[in-house]
Amino acid sequence: MITLITGIIGILTALGIMILIRKDQLHVRYGLGWVAVAITFAMLGLFPQVFDYLATNLGVAYPPILALTLGFSVFVIKILIMDIERSGNVIKLQRLVQRIALLETEIKEMQNSIERKTMEGESGEETGD
Repeated sequence: MITLITGIIGILTALGIMILIRKDQLHVRYGLGWVAVAITFAMLGLFPQVFDYLATNLGVAYPPILALTLGFSVFVIKILIMDIERSGNVIKLQRLVQRIALLETEIKEMQNSIERKTMEGESGEETGD
């Protein structure tokens, strides 16, 4: 009975993720990984003998440890990927801030130049009268 419940939870999770992707609440890039996790849960729940077979062939004495070890490894890799992406975003943000600062400086210089030219034009008109 527990295998059926775990399988149903995995299938429902996969469907929920697909709905989130379809509604654009979860980017496809991230959703596919989560769908793979949900399918793995469903497989583990519906066909636990697959993990038992793999564990036996890999020399793992207690088969559930294989699933836990694989799951832990996937989450560590996911966290590493998230940190790499966050670092890239921080670099992009810093570059954008620098570009904005340069553009603001350029705009101020142009405004000052225009103000000087209008001041020179006004003072030239006053002396010409």
